[in-house]
Amino acid sequence: MYVIIVGCGRVGAELAKLLSGEGHDVVIIDKSRDSFSRLGDTFNGLTMAGNGFDLALLKQVGIEKADAFCAVTNGDNTNLISAQVAKKIFRVPKVFARVYDPQRAHIYAALGLDIISGTMLFSAMLRDKIIESRFSSYLIESKDLGVIEIEVKNSLVGKTIQDINIPGDFIVAAVRRMQGVIIPEPKTVLKNKDILMGVVKVSSLKEVREKFHLVEK
Repeated sequence: MYVIIVGCGRVGAELAKLLSGEGHDVVIIDKSRDSFSRLGDTFNGLTMAGNGFDLALLKQVGIEKADAFCAVTNGDNTNLISAQVAKKIFRVPKVFARVYDPQRAHIYAALGLDIISGTMLFSAMLRDKIIESRFSSYLIESKDLGVIEIEVKNSLVGKTIQDINIPGDFIVAAVRRMQGVIIPEPKTVLKNKDILMGVVKVSSLKEVREKFHLVEK
């Protein structure tokens, strides 16, 4: 993939190094050349000094060919403008914007942008740990769904996936075994100590915990 990142702070730099290390083509833009020192010696992408909403600069780095655009500076306004330029003017397929103020999240969403809010993410993670250590709502981009882990034992051993799925409320997406992770078929038989990764409606979490005898921690 060809990815353009605006903002070479801690988040932008780490994202750039991860993507570059995986073999993706990465361009990172920042107003300060000094910020590129965060990338270290292993980064093999392109660095450009300037504003992430500068049309000439974006054309120079080939935004028309970009598969994804991430605006992760430390300013909400800069991220919003940069993301809008990428989405509306250059039609980049995947556009993400970091937002510090959760109150602005709905504005970004209304503009059709995918948002990343550290405040909202951390709050969701902490809430999940308080309510149920096996439950993670922040792994899915929806406030209505979450992921829950269930260990197979006792009465679940020998049942099939279709036996335990709850249509509309809970579905097993993956099974982790000693041999690795599998994507189950409806007739996959559960084995002792399998770990089920299931998608659950947040509103049905209590009922799912009761069905599988999960104790709150």
